[in-house]
Amino acid sequence: MSDIATKPRTRTKPKTERPKLHKVILLNDDYTPREFVVTILKAEFRMNEARAYAVMMTAHRKGACVVAVFAKDIAETKATRATEAGRAKGYPLMFTTEPEE
Repeated sequence: MSDIATKPRTRTKPKTERPKLHKVILLNDDYTPREFVVTILKAEFRMNEARAYAVMMTAHRKGACVVAVFAKDIAETKATRATEAGRAKGYPLMFTTEPEE
């Protein structure tokens, strides 16, 4: 008999985590026209007219509103593009992101 001991191979599967989600938040200001905010929400976040108007009005009344939740890089990209679209027209429109709990 052979004195060679064999160990069974163990495979470890790396556990993949879901990416952390981030909220895109619309901040209210007193200068950006409501129609322009609705247009940006429809264009950048693919909302229909009624949903975009509801989000805009919530931000108007409460000061801020969560627009959507995405993976971090997508949320930051969308917030930056929407903010820059407002700046290009001369409005202080502001979108921010923060991690979702």
